[in-house]
Amino acid sequence: MLPSLLKTVREYMAERRNRRCRLVSKDGHCNIEYGNIKYTNHFAYLLDFWTTFVEIRWRYVIFCFIASFSLSWFIFGLIWYWIARNNGDLWWQYPPPGHVPCVNNVYGLTTAFLYSLETQTTIGYGGRAITALCPGAVALIVIQSIVGAINSCFWCGVLMTKIALPKKRAKTISFSDLAVISPKNGSLCLQIRVANLRKSLLIGSQIYGKLLRTTITAEGDTVILDQVSIDFMVDAGKDNLFFVCPLNLYHVIDKSSPFFEMAVDTLHQQEFELVVFLDGTAESTSSTCQVRTSYIPQEIMWGFTFQPIISRNKEGKYCVDFSNFSRVVPVPTAHCACCFHNGKGHHHHNLNGTDNQGFEAIEIPDPASATKM
Repeated sequence: MLPSLLKTVREYMAERRNRRCRLVSKDGHCNIEYGNIKYTNHFAYLLDFWTTFVEIRWRYVIFCFIASFSLSWFIFGLIWYWIARNNGDLWWQYPPPGHVPCVNNVYGLTTAFLYSLETQTTIGYGGRAITALCPGAVALIVIQSIVGAINSCFWCGVLMTKIALPKKRAKTISFSDLAVISPKNGSLCLQIRVANLRKSLLIGSQIYGKLLRTTITAEGDTVILDQVSIDFMVDAGKDNLFFVCPLNLYHVIDKSSPFFEMAVDTLHQQEFELVVFLDGTAESTSSTCQVRTSYIPQEIMWGFTFQPIISRNKEGKYCVDFSNFSRVVPVPTAHCACCFHNGKGHHHHNLNGTDNQGFEAIEIPDPASATKM
C-alpha cells in the first residue's frame, strides 16, 4: 500500500514539475509572465479596449456587462430625479393641485430609477410618461436613448465576437499525448498524430514546429528559449492537408535535424520543448485559427509507432477508433540516428512507457461504437 502511494505521489510531483517547466501547455496556453512593464504602457490596454474586452475572461465580461447597464440606469435615474426635484414634482415637495410634472408618476428616487430603466430598455409599462412642458427632460430622453443604443450595440458585438472566436474551433483539434521516433519510408522520423473532431474541414492547413532550448553561443552568451524550426509533413506534402481523418505527421531526422545527435539512452536526459503549431481556416466560418501543443523529452518514445485507428466496416464506411489515438506499439529501431544512417543494424526494442502491452490490432465490428468520418 505504502510503495504504491509513494509512486503515485512521485508521479504527481513529476507531472506538476513538467507542467510548470513548459512554455506551452498541452492545451496550447503559454506559461509566461511579463514583469517591470512601464506604468504608461498599461494605458495601451485602455486605448485598445475592444481587444481587451474580447480577450478577458467570461466572468469579467459578465460583470462589466451587468455593471455598465446598472450604472447607466442609476446615473440617468439621478438626473431624472434632479429634473423632477427642480420642477417640484417630488412627493415631499407637496406639489399644488393642478401641477403638471415633467414626468408623470415620478415622485421619488425609486420611481426615477424605474423610469430610467424603462426608457433605456424601451419597456414602457405606461404608468410613467414624459410631458412636453420641460425642454430639459425632452433633451435627456433623447440622450439616454442614444447612449443606451450605443451600450447595447457594443456589448452585443463583444458577446458575439467572443462566442465566435476562432480559438474555440481549436478545441476540436486534438494532438496525441505522445510523440514517437521510428522508421518511416526508409528514414528515421519523429511522428505525432493529429485529429479533427469535426466533419467540417480546416482549409489550407499548415503544420510546423519550434524546438525551444537553452543554447550557448560561440561568444559565450546564453540564449534562453532559442528557437529552431522543425518541419513536419505527411505523405502528400507539408501544405494544404486533407484533414478529413486523423493524420500522422512526421519530421525526418537527418543531419540537419536537431534530433540527429540524440539517442535512445540520452533523449530523456535532454532539456528541450517541442512546440507544434497547426494553422488553418475553418470551412464553416472562414476564420483562421491556430492550435498549439508541446512535447517534452519524457513524452517522446524512441522505438515506437502509433497503433492504426482507421478501418472499414461491412457497410463500406470508414470508421475511426479514437481509443487507439495515443496508443503506441514497439517497433525495431536503431539506437541513434547515426546508427540508422550508417546501417549498422543496431535495433532497439523498448517496452517501457507504453500503455497497451498486449493490445490487439484494430477491429471495429460494430459501426455504432466507432466515430464515423
